[in-house]
Amino acid sequence: MIYNSKSILYIKMKTIYFAGGCFWGVEKFFNQFDGVKETKVGYANGPNKAPTYEEVCTNSGHAETVKVEYNENVINLIQLLEYYFMIIDPLSVNKQGNDVGIQYRTGIYYTSQDQLDIIKNFCENKEKKIGKKLAVEILPLKNFFPAEEHHQMYLDKNPFGYCHIPKKLFKLNQEKKKLNEKKLRNKIGDLAYEVTQNAATEKPYSGKYDNFFEKGIYVDIVSGEPLFISSDKFNSGCGWPAFSKPIKKEALIEKKDLSHLMVRTEVRSSKGNSHLGHVFDDGPKDKGGLRYCINSAALKFIPLENMEKEGYGEYKALIAN
Repeated sequence: MIYNSKSILYIKMKTIYFAGGCFWGVEKFFNQFDGVKETKVGYANGPNKAPTYEEVCTNSGHAETVKVEYNENVINLIQLLEYYFMIIDPLSVNKQGNDVGIQYRTGIYYTSQDQLDIIKNFCENKEKKIGKKLAVEILPLKNFFPAEEHHQMYLDKNPFGYCHIPKKLFKLNQEKKKLNEKKLRNKIGDLAYEVTQNAATEKPYSGKYDNFFEKGIYVDIVSGEPLFISSDKFNSGCGWPAFSKPIKKEALIEKKDLSHLMVRTEVRSSKGNSHLGHVFDDGPKDKGGLRYCINSAALKFIPLENMEKEGYGEYKALIAN
């Protein structure tokens, strides 16, 4: 499957609207997260007529709101809700930080029934944990009018501008990535990290699975998702493990690679998005003609006798006796 903007494995866009006080900071906060494609500040769920900022500040009835377009396959609604509750006081009525007024009320405005179910369940659990009823309104989006252009990405244009959200929270995703990188490096090692996360290539003939033909299954070293079986492995002499096909078509994503002044097809795992290697059309004709040239460092091998115990028992039947 070719990776592109229409790939259903990667792109599943949804839209949610958050009111959480002054929209300048709320927009900047959500813009940092992977999977958030676009944000826009505006005025929501008031009279059905576009207001000016001045009218909103004099009780037009609209809430300062941020429209968040997100890729559900990268960041889901529950994660967005967790982040939202980091930056609001959920018990405060018409007030966040030093900002007071109906336009500063908290609200989650949904666009589909499945979003409502998730939001209601999430907020009910929050109420149980806090022991009080939340002041956050949960309503379908009635209307949304984009704010004036100078309000869009305001804190990027005015980095010293006012914000009720602590500035350290604008680096939350950056800090999270650093922590995750350290954890992952410790878990899989430096070489595997560089290969899977930065598309590095191990030296030819150096990988532990190059000249290795035991029966079993090969999985993504990062995510554990099944990728290849030993029955489809062959000795290509290229210096890296070679397979004639993946365990199933949906296991891999293919992407055009123009690096190193070459035109190649990169191969990534579909769930973990780990770089694995490349696929070429010079494989054995009797096996389909493809050669999946894969870095050993990107793989973890599970022997046939351990597949059941490791949770891969359903794939044992695919391995030739």
